Order: sequence, then C-alpha cells, then structure tokens
Amino acid sequence: MQSQVAPEKTGTSQNQTVFSILFAISFSHMLNDTIQSLIPAIYPIIKDSFHLSFSQIGIITFAFQLSASVLQPFVGFYTDKKPRPFSLVLGMSFSLVGLLLLSSVSSYALIIPSVCLIGIGSAIFHPEASRIAYMASGSRRGLGQSIFQVGGNAGSSLGPLLAALIIVPFGRGSLSWFSVLAFAAIIVLWRVGVWYGPVILHRKKNAAAKAEIEKPKLSRQRVILSVSILLLLIFSKYIYMTSMTSYFTFYLIEKFAVSVQTAQFYLFIFLASIAAGTLLGGPIGDRIGRKYVIWASILGVAPFTLALPYANLFWTGVLIVPIGIILASAFSAILVYAQELIPGKVGTISGLFFGFAFGIAGIGSAMLGWLADETSIAYVYKLCTFLPFIGLLTALLPDTKQIKRG
Repeated sequence: MQSQVAPEKTGTSQNQTVFSILFAISFSHMLNDTIQSLIPAIYPIIKDSFHLSFSQIGIITFAFQLSASVLQPFVGFYTDKKPRPFSLVLGMSFSLVGLLLLSSVSSYALIIPSVCLIGIGSAIFHPEASRIAYMASGSRRGLGQSIFQVGGNAGSSLGPLLAALIIVPFGRGSLSWFSVLAFAAIIVLWRVGVWYGPVILHRKKNAAAKAEIEKPKLSRQRVILSVSILLLLIFSKYIYMTSMTSYFTFYLIEKFAVSVQTAQFYLFIFLASIAAGTLLGGPIGDRIGRKYVIWASILGVAPFTLALPYANLFWTGVLIVPIGIILASAFSAILVYAQELIPGKVGTISGLFFGFAFGIAGIGSAMLGWLADETSIAYVYKLCTFLPFIGLLTALLPDTKQIKRG
C-alpha cells in the first residue's frame, strides 16, 4: 500500500531535502502568482476602458488582497490539524474560474467578484504549499522557503511582461489564454499531492516529539513580542511593495511620459529583481542567521528608496534593481524565523504571515490610491521612502541562537 512506503523512498527523512518537490511547488507557485500578477498588470487598461479613479483601482486591489488574506490563517490552522494533500488543486480551480470571469466582465462591479475568486484560490494555495516546502526542505529550511518564494516572485514579475507583450496589443479578452497556466498548475499539484499523502502519515507519528525538541528557549511574552515585530516588518515591506506593484506604472507614465508598454517593462525589471533577492535571503539566513538577513533587508534598502523619487528615468531604472533585491530577501528569513519561534504550527504561521502580507498590501493599496487622488502619485512615493526605517525594530528580536535549545 502507498501509505506503507518506506520513509527514505518517499523523501520523508527529517533532514533530507527533496528538491524534486521543492521545484514542483515552486513552479506551481510561479504559475499561481503569474495569474495573480495579471490583475495589477492590467490596471492601466481597465482604468481607461472603465474610466476608473485611483481610488477605484485601490479598491480592486483591496478586494483581491482581502479575499486572499482573511482566509489564509484559518486555512493554515485547519490544515495543521487535518492536512489535505489535494487542497492545492481546489485552490487553483478557484483561480482558474476567476481568471476566465475577469477576461469577460463588462462592468466595474463584476471585476470585484472576479478578483475575489482569484484571491480565494491564493488563500487556499499559500499556507499548504508553504508547509509542503517546509517539509520537503529537511534541515535546509531557509533554502527551501527561498526556492518556494522565488517561484512566486518570478511569477509576479511575469505579469507586467505578459501584459505588455500580449494583453496590451490583444486586449483584456486575451486573459483567458492564460487559463492554460492554471491547468498546468493543477496537473503538477496533483502529482505533489500524491507525494504529500504518505509523507503526512509518516510525519504525524513524530510531530509531537519533534515539536517538544524544537520548543523555543523563550518566554511566551518574548515570542508574542517577536511575532508582533515580525508583522510590523512585513507591514513595512508590503506597503512599499504595493506602492510599486499597483502604482509604479502610473508614476512612470505621469513623471516621465513613457508609454504603457515601457512602464510595464520597468515594472518587470523591479519584479525580476525581487525574484533574484528572494533566492538569496533563505540560504544566507541558513548560514549567518536569519536576524542579520532581516536587518540588512528591511533597513538596508532605505538609501535607495530615499533616492528614488528624485531620480531621472535612467537612475530610476538603476535604483529599482537594488530596491527589489534587498527588500525581497527578507520574507523567507522572516517566515522561517517565525516557524522556528513556534514549532509544530507551520500552516498556522504560514497562513498568518501570508494572510497579513496580503491584507496589508490590500489596505495599503486602497489608502495609497486615495492619497494619490488627494495629492499626487509623486507625493505617495516621497512618503513611502521612510517605510524601511521600521526595520530598526529588528534590534528587539532575539538572536537566532536563542530560539533553539543547546
């Protein structure tokens, strides 16, 4: 029987890194986030065709991010207790339906439920996919989360490029062509679910003992404070990120009078830089400690964000590369750091942090859209330059060596 396959043959060894599963879940993450990234990528198109304000654009992002964020902690909590190997297939099916609906809507009111369906698919996908990455990474958790995250960030970077090459010339209806990505993800995730089933049975036997061994050498109050600080750092990172993903194209068009396609290519450069930075953060954290990566990532980006609003077009293109690389290296380190603070709750922690990130991005997008309408898009970017200084709170986090006994 499949459930009786030896652990070493299914890749269930505690310390073994199962790269085939990591790459499969990363590839699925790329396809999932490519679909998601098509939403902000088509903002310039739907803004003109539906005559929308920046506030209405912000509400679209808010609706998507809210539907993606609210469910994630609950999905993570539920799957910690009752893992569902094929729940990822269900999540991708929601995204598929939302994408097809978004490609054919005829009014602003129908855009909202379309993006909400994609958000629900994301809410189901991220906590369980992050748990699979955690389990498949063995002792190299930072590397595993980086491989998982780089797939998502690569997918996010593809959205503007695909919009520039396909959606702008062929129209919003061409969104339906990307349903093939959802079908491909469903096939891959089904195969991942086949691997995941027997692994769950094996890991359950040792889960309680492992959680006790990995119990942090910190008081409950210190753990709560540390998680709160990590969430504030996520706040800093994702408010700035949403200012770029939702409004950077408008900023470039307004300030430098570039075309929509040129603005999309600049956004692609920024998002590709994020993908590169994500791959660095986890493995470096495995080597030197996650706290130092968090320090360097959140606070280290400040000189570049401070310079961005005052740069010309050439230097804007230069600055967005280090901003993307440095800022992106934080999330994998933050997530694994939090998972080590509270062992045995991988799904809950993943759902909490992914959900909070999505929620903050949604609220931030709506607020920044309103602020852009009231002032200007240039003012929004000047204000956001100070967000990285929240990274000073990293000083209050316990050193990585304090998290584990011995």
